Amino acid sequence: MKRFDGKVAVISGAARGQGRSHAVALAGEGADVVAFDVCERLSTTMTPPASLDDLRETAELVEGQGRRCLTAQVDVRDLESLTALAADAMRMFGRIDLLAVNHGIWSVAPNSWELEEESWQESIDVLLTGTWKVCKAFIPQLLAGGRGGAIVLTASSNGITPQPSAVAYCAAKAGVLNMMRVLAWELGEHGIRVNAICPGGVDTLMVTGGGTLAQAMALRPRYHGTDRNLLPVGLLPPQSISDALVWLLSDDAKYVTGIQLPVDAGWTVF
Repeated sequence: MKRFDGKVAVISGAARGQGRSHAVALAGEGADVVAFDVCERLSTTMTPPASLDDLRETAELVEGQGRRCLTAQVDVRDLESLTALAADAMRMFGRIDLLAVNHGIWSVAPNSWELEEESWQESIDVLLTGTWKVCKAFIPQLLAGGRGGAIVLTASSNGITPQPSAVAYCAAKAGVLNMMRVLAWELGEHGIRVNAICPGGVDTLMVTGGGTLAQAMALRPRYHGTDRNLLPVGLLPPQSISDALVWLLSDDAKYVTGIQLPVDAGWTVF
């Protein structure tokens, strides 16, 4: 028997990268999957956007595991569309048990006071407010099931430690960590556990695509030129984050709630 047989998992930012890895890992453990992504370019990030073809590929990989997959092009800033997707998921699957709020963007600027207001607002809207909106749309469905459940919010090692030239990202991810703690308090009595993963540098297009990393290194060579990983690895594979997420969502962690779990090769200890 697999860890998530008969359960349904919802994943934001699922078209590629960590989100796709999460979808495939959860399907491999028996879960049916609701996978959604914005699949269009945002205004202030250099990262090339995921596409609808990427999202379809995620669905094919889930279905290749013998599981069902509902996909949708939804912006996490659009609460109405998120709520409609939650209703669609309930019609298709009849239940929601697991929620992985994974979506993310990353942008940098010379310093905090020269950051453009548009960039600040987009990062906060997507990373922080968008996380709250995903929770607002889907938590009522977990509660309606009366079976408990589990939620993992993707924060960041930079929710714990600062990254110069990335104030909006750091502020948003720190906010996600405290949001997680509030939700853990509120949902514990309902048997719903809430935790956060704090990835270090992960080998996805958010980091390697579009030139953001090169820009960050040029702006802050002292920071990015220091190898903070305590383990002999570079960028982490997305699967390393999925392994932690699967554990946190599973009954193997049934008494674990309200924690921030760094998966960063020791980055935050440096």
